[in-house]
Amino acid sequence: MLEIKDLHAEVEGKQILKGLNLILESGKINALMGPNGSGKSTLANVLMGNKKYKITKGKIIFNGKDITDLPVDERARLGLFLSFQYPQEISGVSIPNFLRTAYNSTHEKIKLKDFKKLISDKSKLLNVDETFLNRYLNEGFSGGEKKKSEILQLLTLDPKLAILDETDSGLDIDALRAVSKGVNKFMNKDKTVLIITHYKRILEQIKPDKVFIMIDGKIAMEGKSKLVDQLEEKGYGWIERD
Repeated sequence: MLEIKDLHAEVEGKQILKGLNLILESGKINALMGPNGSGKSTLANVLMGNKKYKITKGKIIFNGKDITDLPVDERARLGLFLSFQYPQEISGVSIPNFLRTAYNSTHEKIKLKDFKKLISDKSKLLNVDETFLNRYLNEGFSGGEKKKSEILQLLTLDPKLAILDETDSGLDIDALRAVSKGVNKFMNKDKTVLIITHYKRILEQIKPDKVFIMIDGKIAMEGKSKLVDQLEEKGYGWIERD
């Protein structure tokens, strides 16, 4: 699905990614963890093609295609999706209008009634009602509502690779359960998820097949889900020392 080869990237002249190598397989849920400042969010933005981040060396291969230099819109059409750590408010644009515009940009257009049914079906998975859908995108939303909105986008747009950057941040128990349910519903053998998180709790509901530890711009360790328990117990110092 995704292969990253010797990736170096900088932001505002500061080198953040320093020779990162990573392979994500189809049908797998992956967790990316690491201390603050290790480069996790930078990696997410680089994968999505954010122009603020400059790749200085290396390649990103997605389903056999080199996407290193592709713009954001082309990556989205190929099936990449990024859930932002801090979703932006867009005043005057309702959630359905935003979703339909995004859907038509990445899929073949469908009739309005079919699209309304699609949103309705996906909304039910997240316990989202009509009142929520009639609001402007993220305007006045709580942290949990913003994350639900993004998972609704994920389910509606149905990408191949979902990169979820701290989706669990600020969620209460009910919102975390709804978001986790949405992500688990999204997954199948043709999809891949990369969850960037600091916390074990979301990984108790979205079980990772593989866990990657990122330190100082590189993948320092990878393993199975039990690695999360080791981090909970020991922190990151033991990895850095090794």
